[in-house]
Order: sequence, then structure tokens, then C-alpha cells
Amino acid sequence: MAQRVGAGVAITGSGSFVPERYLDNEALSRVVDTSDEWIASRTGIRQRRLADAAGSLRAIATQSAQNALDMAGVSASEIDLIVLATSTPDDLFGSASQIQHDLGATQATAFDLTAACSGFVFGLVTAAQFIQNGVYRRALVIGADVLSRWVDWSDRRTCVLFGDGAGAVVMEASERDRLLGFELRSDGTLNHCLNLAYQGQDRELVDGVAIAQGTFQPITMNGQEVYRFAVKRVPEVIEKALFRAELTVDQIDWLVMHQANQRILDAVAERLGIPSEKVISNMARYGNTSAASIPLALDEAVRRGDIKPDDIIATAGFGAGLTWGAAVFRWGARLDD
Repeated sequence: MAQRVGAGVAITGSGSFVPERYLDNEALSRVVDTSDEWIASRTGIRQRRLADAAGSLRAIATQSAQNALDMAGVSASEIDLIVLATSTPDDLFGSASQIQHDLGATQATAFDLTAACSGFVFGLVTAAQFIQNGVYRRALVIGADVLSRWVDWSDRRTCVLFGDGAGAVVMEASERDRLLGFELRSDGTLNHCLNLAYQGQDRELVDGVAIAQGTFQPITMNGQEVYRFAVKRVPEVIEKALFRAELTVDQIDWLVMHQANQRILDAVAERLGIPSEKVISNMARYGNTSAASIPLALDEAVRRGDIKPDDIIATAGFGAGLTWGAAVFRWGARLDD
């Protein structure tokens, strides 16, 4: 892919944050008819973190963003753009501006982006366009969700899967473009497979004028359909992103996918011919944290020292919408690289 001088983007810092409280499978079996063996064998999940009653999306997202800023050595006042990928804002009008205020990012434009479990990849690509076009020089991309608010804790098909968390990255203008390729896709015909839907009841205001008032209902999912969708479409979208990057599968150092189900990670890696030691997985400790799962797994791998500067990372998100997407990038670099 041709590179434009001075029109590149680099990811220079990562951060994450999860609530302190956790619910392991044994404890969950006292809430719903399930067991550690049943959950772990089907999903790979052993526990999940849960925000308490006073917890907020705003708080965990802000802390993950501050951790990313600290790693990058960038102050909040230097950030031009904040993209918050979430399906569970504290305020339906959006939480990004609250986070901008909490960080002290006084120069930043901030907005929410909703693409469910694909949200972080969509947010990464969106922010990159502003930097590559020369409009902004530094951006924060945050993936955060508090799905415990919207889980039906009596439905063992879904409540065993989800957890709360946040992750973030700092993106900066770079002489060399470190975002090597991407592909984003959507298919609304499959929307019914995974929903967090609004349900209203009729309310007549005056004769002949009625509206609907209500709230969003708990998550519903057709797990078999989502599995079939993921293991077919995700390898395709990763291959498309690699093609755009002019890279082959064997040049990938790490695969960082949405942490939905260990069987999905294993199936996608097998179809692509990526060895298991290159696949980053942390869902055993956190479950499915939706838009947070990729930056959370990425940050942990960076801080462990597994991911090193110049490593090539293929990342892919997939979920409600249905949406899916992949991005390939080199880790790290500074403005003057």
C-alpha cells in the first residue's frame, strides 16, 4: 500500500482498566443453573469483572484512557480527538464528552461510536482517517462497556458470557504509516442474531396522538448463528486487511481478536494457519467485554512485554449489527520516527 509522507498514523500507547469485583463460574452457578465445567468447556471463560451499583462507564473509560496517555507520554491537553466505542453509555446522548472533561482534554473533539463488539476496530479506523487527512495529530480511541447492566441474569445462554471493562490507545501522526491495512463490513440481514433492543408501550398523549415509551431490553443472542458467522467471516476480513497491507498470514506476529469465545479464536486461527502461540487470549479472566475486549487484551500483552515495537498485529472485531472488521498495524513509534 502506498504511503504518503507525513500522512501516517502510529499507535504509541495503550491502557486498560477493569472493576475490582469479579464473579467466577462457581459463584455464578448459585445465580443460574450452570457450572464451571459447562461454561469453561463451551466458552473458555472462568470469571468476569462487574461494575458495582455506583460504577459508571465514564469512570472505567477515563482510567483506561489516562493509562494509555501515560504510556504514550502524552498529556490530555495535547489530544485533538476522542472516539469512545461503546454500546452502554451512562447517558444515551453520549459519554465521550464527559470523559473529555474528566481527563482535562480541553482541546479535544469527543463523540461516541456504536458498533458493539466491533466498535474498537471501527473506532481505530475512524480516528486514523482524521489523522491521515491532516485534520488532527493526536487521538484517543477508547473501547468500553458495562454489559452487566443489560444482561438477563436468569438466562444461562447469555449471562455466562459478558463482563465489564475498558481499554484505550493513543494514536499519533507519524512520518511512516503504521496502520497497514483494514477492512470493515456490516450485514443488517443478520441483525436478529444479537440484540439489545428497545421496547416501548403505547401512550396516548391526546386523542389520535400516541407515542411509545419504554426502555431497552436485556441482551438476546442466537449463539449458534453468531458462531457460524464469526468462523466464516472473520478469517475472510483478516485476509482482506492483510491483502490491503500487502502482507501474508505468516508475517503476523500477533492475532488480537475480540474475546467472545475461545472456540471462535481457535477456529479462526486454525482456518488462517496461525499457530496458537501467536493468538492472544484473556477471556478466561474477563469474559466478553464487547468494545473493550481488544484494547484490554492488547494492553495486557504490551505490558507483559510480549508485544514489542515493530511487531505486526492483526486485530479483528465482530458482533451485533451484525458488524465485523479487521485492522493490521505495527505496534509503536513516535511523531518523529
